[in-house]
Amino acid sequence: MPSFRALPPSLLGANRTRPDEVEVDAKRIHVPVARATVDCAIYVEGARLPGKYTHAAALAKVHELEVEGQKAFVWIGLHEPDEFQMQAVAEVFGLHPLAVEDAVQAHQRPKVERYDDTLFLVLKTVIYVPHESVALAHEIVETGEIMVFVGRDFVVTVRHGDHTGLAGLRRHLESEHQQLALGPYAVMHAIADHVVDTYREVSELMEGDIDAIESETFSPLSQTDIEPIYMLKREVVELRRAVSPLTVALARFNTDYKDLLTKELLRYMRDVLDHQTQAADRIASYDEMLSSLVQAALAKVGMQQSTDMRKITAWAAMAAVPTMIAGIYGMNFENMPELQWEWGYPLALLGMASICGFLYRTFRRNHWL
Repeated sequence: MPSFRALPPSLLGANRTRPDEVEVDAKRIHVPVARATVDCAIYVEGARLPGKYTHAAALAKVHELEVEGQKAFVWIGLHEPDEFQMQAVAEVFGLHPLAVEDAVQAHQRPKVERYDDTLFLVLKTVIYVPHESVALAHEIVETGEIMVFVGRDFVVTVRHGDHTGLAGLRRHLESEHQQLALGPYAVMHAIADHVVDTYREVSELMEGDIDAIESETFSPLSQTDIEPIYMLKREVVELRRAVSPLTVALARFNTDYKDLLTKELLRYMRDVLDHQTQAADRIASYDEMLSSLVQAALAKVGMQQSTDMRKITAWAAMAAVPTMIAGIYGMNFENMPELQWEWGYPLALLGMASICGFLYRTFRRNHWL
């Protein structure tokens, strides 16, 4: 048999890994930025430069083109990046840590903030969830978020949600070079315009649901179910919270950020603000309409309950007559009138039927039955 020389215990111990060291090494494993990157492209004078680039290589290429006198910028799109991925992008593009934290955590209100020469715009996205009727729907509006970092030579978009894709918008912009030739802030305008247009589309679709609920509520022969109204009210409130704050954010472009945008882009942003104001006003009117509809539905439910109580009272009154007579003759006393009379029992039944018939006719004439 072959002989093996025993190794020293110290050498054996040096090759062993403790569990806590394995845990530390596992924490150092990070998912690369490419896993969260949807698209990364360089645009020169509005035209997309062929080739695939990482975020760092793309920005370096842009700087080379600028040295050569060409106007270029990079647009990188990220989908739900983690903290490490976002931090790696922030180090290359010089993004502020507070804005980076907001981009990772999401759940932000629509806003616009300036960090030196970089603008940070937060947009809430909405999508209409198709359904057969409001009564059968569990959700009508689904929300997401798009964060836009805009600098002198870059655009970084961070999306949260499955319906927030910008691939179609990117293809549309690439087919028309004129807008991309205006620079990174033109991309920001296009994204804001795209999101605001969805507000208008969703509000128009929700108007059909509100009209259906309103017709059902004021229908004289229908039983009002107030739960769908409350559900629709909740969805409108969620939509209003996503849309309304953006009005203030867009208005700041014409007051606080004039030095960053050209006059042409400022005109475009004012047009987006007009569309945003229209959508916000429409959604606010829906909120007020549903509040009035809730009050009307509660009043109708109260009337239905009052009608039901009158019917119950009328039937109880008719049932009380034979109950009273039967109760009296069920006491089994000897000296009671008509106990020994041959026609006493038929006469008692006839009397109960006559009184009940009179009460029924009276209640019907008074619309209690």
